[in-house]
Formats: sequence, C-alpha cells, structure tokens
Amino acid sequence: MASPITASTGLGSGLDIGSIVSALVASDTIADTTQIKSQTADVTAKLSGVAQLNSAMATFQTALANLGNKDTPSFAGFSATSSTPATLTTTSDNSAISGSYSIAVQQLATGSKVASATFSGGASSAIPTGTLNVSQNGTVYNVNIPEGSTLQSTRDAINTALKGNGITANIVTDASGSRLVLGSTNTGAGTDISTSGIAGLEIDGSALMDGTPGSAGHVGAVAQDAKFTVDGLAVTSASNVVTPISGISMTLLAGAGATSTVTVATNTSGLQTSLQTFVTAYNALTKVLNSLTAPGVVGSDGTVGDGGAMAGDPLPRSLISSIRSVLVTPGPGSQLSVLSQLGIQTSQVDGTLTFDSTKFTSAMNDKNLGGQVQDLFTGTPNADGTPSTNGMLARMTAVLTPYTQTGGILSTRTSSLTSQQSDLADRQTALDTRTADLTTQLTAKYNAMDLIVGQLKATATSITAFFTSLNASKSS
Repeated sequence: MASPITASTGLGSGLDIGSIVSALVASDTIADTTQIKSQTADVTAKLSGVAQLNSAMATFQTALANLGNKDTPSFAGFSATSSTPATLTTTSDNSAISGSYSIAVQQLATGSKVASATFSGGASSAIPTGTLNVSQNGTVYNVNIPEGSTLQSTRDAINTALKGNGITANIVTDASGSRLVLGSTNTGAGTDISTSGIAGLEIDGSALMDGTPGSAGHVGAVAQDAKFTVDGLAVTSASNVVTPISGISMTLLAGAGATSTVTVATNTSGLQTSLQTFVTAYNALTKVLNSLTAPGVVGSDGTVGDGGAMAGDPLPRSLISSIRSVLVTPGPGSQLSVLSQLGIQTSQVDGTLTFDSTKFTSAMNDKNLGGQVQDLFTGTPNADGTPSTNGMLARMTAVLTPYTQTGGILSTRTSSLTSQQSDLADRQTALDTRTADLTTQLTAKYNAMDLIVGQLKATATSITAFFTSLNASKSS
C-alpha cells in the first residue's frame, strides 16, 4: 500500500514532520509487515509446489494407465504377427508358445439378413396393431406394435427394443416398393432371423427371397460359421474372432482363398520399449520430488539459501517412501519378482532408475523371463475374474490415488494453503488500514504541535520586539 504520508516541513517548528511520522509508523508496524510478507511468500511457494507435484503425479498416473491398458497390453511376453494383416490380425498373451502357424480360410462367419414382402405405400404404409415376434437362435423377442403404426414407426420400435440384442431394422425401397429389412451382428449357423405375429411382416429366415413383390426371406446366404484350417487341421467357429491356438487370438477379415502365416515370438523389443517408458515416467516424477524437497544450500558466509518449495514438508517425503517401497517389494511371479532381474536399478544418489539393456536382453534370451514380465507389472489374474491388484502398476496406482483423487491429500493441502493465503491477505488489508489511521493520527498531532510552536514563536518575537522598543525609548 502506498504511504499516505505527505513529505512536509513544519512551518512553525521547522521539523520534517513527514519523515518523523513515517519512522514512527514503520517502527510500530514493521514486525507485522515482515511477518505477513514472509508468510505470504512461503504459502505462495508451497501452493506452486503442490501444483507442480499434482501435475507430475497426474502425468505419471496416465503413463501407468497406458502401460496397464488391457486392450493394448504393453507388457505382453510374446507378440503374434500376421503375414497378411489386411486379411487376418492376431494378438497373443503370456500363455502363447513361440512358433509359426499356417492359416487358410474357406469362408467367414456371417450373420442373418432378412427382408419382408414389399409395401406399396413406402415408409408410411400402415401396419396392423399387435405383437411382432422376432426369433433368433431359439430366442423369441416380442416387439409391441401400437395402433396407427407405419412401416417407419415399426422399424423404430424394433431398433429401440432389440438393438441391444444385436438386431437392427431399416427400410429398403426399390422399384417394387418398400421392405422392412432386419440384420444381426450375431454370426454363425443357426442365427437366422424369422418374424411372425403381424400380417405382412412374416419372414421365414431359412427361405430365400425370390425377388417377386410378394416374397419374403433371407437376403443373400443364410447365416454361417467360419471355416478355416490351422496347419491343415479343419476348424469351424460361429465368430470371426477365433482362438484355435492356445494363447493366440485371431480375427478373420477375408473369406475363401485367404491365407496367412501367424508367427509367435518373444516380445523382446516391445518389452524393452515399455520398460524404458516406465523408467522415464518414474524418473520424471522423482526429479520433480527431488526439486521440491531440495534443502537450502549453505553459503560460504554460513547463511542458508532457499531450498525447494516443499523442503522440510513431510508430505513429499512420505510419498517418496511409499513409491520406493512398491519398487522393492517382490511381485507375484515365481521366476521374476524384482526389477533388478530386468536390469533396472535405483540410483543411490537421487533415487532415479537406470535401465541396463544388456542385462535385460540376457534376461529375455538366456533366462527366458519374457513371459513373466506381464505378471510383474500387471499382476496375476484373480480366480473370480476381478482385476488383479498384485502387479506393480496396480500397487503404484494405489499409492498415488489417495494423493491425487478429488478430495485427496493434495486437494486438501491446496485448500488449506489457499485459506491461509486468504487469511494473510485479510491481515495485510487490516494492517494497511491501521497504517493509514496511525499515519493520519500522528500527522494531525505533529501538525497541531507545529501550530502551537509557531504561535509561541510569534509571541516570543512580539515580546522581544516590545522590550527592544522599550529599551530604545529609555535610551532616548
């Protein structure tokens, strides 16, 4: 706050009233001013530190989540590749065995598509009231068709009722009229759709639509299974996503005549990349923690310089201890249980991780630990199918979550510091008010004193002049 004191010199006393008042006010408020300034700087630095830590931890958690993604597992011990990914894609898990397999496809699995007889009135054609029975694979679904329904509203009713079951409807119009066409995402023999219960919408899913205006039936071929061979062994499947080989999943994308070679090998390159990603993400968080908790450096004159924004704060120390505990706690694997077996070591200087690729390659090639890496990081599956919690990623996330979650430790700390910052601002406002009031009071008192001194000086001058005049008259 700008000083309300105006530099002035007393006309009566000749004193520098402005300087005197400033000195008196400063002596009265200097202790509070210094304390508020120091505490405000400290709280501001801590708020910034908590924000930095929160950001670093969120980034680390995102990296952990990406590495633990079940859809694209980063720590798969084996990798399966297809020689023709345009016609067949493949993935593998830790139960796969290295090898090569020849795949030849005779036909893809298909779903059912059926069409009703034609309606000359198009989408607005009237449909009788009743219950439409849609049957598939032995299951009958009932769709209510209310009074006043049209072909279009019937289509909408089917989609509303059966979309979750993989059955959808649409209207196709050709030269002979409009038809209700039903299709299914369910594939395999026996999944043909048939309908009954509403006049004009009866469809025999096993009968071929002959193309005449009054005909109804399946469009194209009836639903069928996929047929293919693995190294000459015949396999059938109701789905085009197949698992004929232990630990290997394949998706068939092309039918008759499509061939491909599936090769399974240790995922050495992918695992190394994933491990390096983990090490890099961990080190980024560790460096932020080190920076925030760095102690002040003692200078040559014995004074201690400013340390990190959270130096001496037990919060980051507790977090560091918990994270490092996860690193050294053995995982669930029997052969692979600690990071050092993969060439990952903790620096004794700053706590960051180092990755020895030579030792890692030896672990993969000489000790065959590739299939164990996923268990170490993502854990062993639970018998009841619930997500695993014994992997390093899950245990590390469990440590971080109480800090970063809404209403968690960092959120609470931020709220506390923000409250302190607000209180300090209020104290500063009150101090500014007191400073202004005290300045006004002291200035008024010194001005009054100056006026009295001026009056006394005038009186003294008058008396002196009187006696001077009296003496002069006596002398004459």
